[in-house]
Amino acid sequence: MLKFQHSLSKSSFSLDPCDSVQIRGEMNLISVVQLGTIDYATGLRLQQQLVDLRKEEKIGDVLLLLEHFPVITLGRNAKTANVVASPELLALRGVELFECDRGGDVTFHGPGQIVGYPIFDLRGYARGAADAPSAQRKHLGAVDFVRRLEEVLIRTCADFAIPTKRVAGLTGVWTDPQNEHLPLLSFRAEESDSKNRSLESRNLLSDDIATNVRTPASAVQQSEASAPDYGPESKLAAIGVHISRFVASHGFALNVNTDLSYFNLIIPCGITAKPVTSMQQELCKPLDMNALAESISRNFGTVFSSQMLWVDTLDALLGRTVGVPMKPPAELRELHHGDDITWS
Repeated sequence: MLKFQHSLSKSSFSLDPCDSVQIRGEMNLISVVQLGTIDYATGLRLQQQLVDLRKEEKIGDVLLLLEHFPVITLGRNAKTANVVASPELLALRGVELFECDRGGDVTFHGPGQIVGYPIFDLRGYARGAADAPSAQRKHLGAVDFVRRLEEVLIRTCADFAIPTKRVAGLTGVWTDPQNEHLPLLSFRAEESDSKNRSLESRNLLSDDIATNVRTPASAVQQSEASAPDYGPESKLAAIGVHISRFVASHGFALNVNTDLSYFNLIIPCGITAKPVTSMQQELCKPLDMNALAESISRNFGTVFSSQMLWVDTLDALLGRTVGVPMKPPAELRELHHGDDITWS
C-alpha cells in the first residue's frame, strides 16, 4: 500500500527527449498526493472535483498516486464481450464493474498496481522537438501528453532494470524482450531518496539493484543461437486520458506487484495477441511500492520539466494554494463515508 509522506523533491538531471520551455512561468510545480487504497467511485468523484478546481485555476497541477480495490472499468468504446467472467464470478472475486468517461476498452485496477491521475492544464506545457508536429498549437495535445506519460513509465521501469518500449499502433508501455543489453541501473532511485523514507525501504531498493540486473549473453552463446524466440511483448502499463477544456484526468496504471490472475477475467484493452505482465513477474520478486512512487515522481519532474512537491493530504493541497480557502469544499471533505480521449 502507498502511504508515505514527502517534502519537496526536484529532479537533478535532464535528458533531451521531452525537455521543453514552459509557456507560463519559469518552471511548473506539480503537487503529488498519495491516497493509499480507495474504491474506484471515490477516485472518479475526486478527479472531477479537482478537474473543476483546476479549470477555475483554484489549484495548480496535481498528480494523484493511489491503488484501487479490484475493479474492471469499461471505457466509452468498450465491448462488453471483453469482460469474459460472469457476474457471479466477479462477485466471488470481489471485483466491481464500472463504466467511465475515458475512451478505449476494458481494463483492470487492483492492489499492487500504482494508478496515477495527473490533473494537468496542458496549456502550461510547451510542445518540444519530440512531440508530434502541429501548426495549430504550441502546448501539449492529447497524443503528446500520452507519449510523455509513456516516457515517464519507460524511465521508471529502467530505474528498476526492466527494459521497456512503445509498440507501434498501441498505447502503453511494453516489455522489450529483445533488449538484452540492459545498462546497469543508474542509481537515481537510491541517490534521490527522500529523507522520510525508511532505512528498510532503502535497503530493499539496494537489494533490487544488486540482484536484478540482467547481463547479455556471451558472443559465443549469441553465435550459437539461431533466430532466438523472444516471445511477444508484454504489457506493463496501460495509459488513458480524458481531456476537457485543456485539463487532463484519468491517467496510467503500472502493474508492480499485481495479481495477474485478475486479467483472466477480461480481454485487456481488447488485445488477445499480447499478454499482461508485472514488474514483480519480470524481476521474480516483489518491489517496494514506495520506491516505485518516488521514481514515478522524479521522472514526472524530468519529462514535464517541473518541480515535484509532495503534499501530505488533500486538505494541505487545497489550503496552501493561492485562491483556495483554508477550509476545502464540503464535497471533498465528504469523500471518505470530461474532450479528447485516449485509452489502451
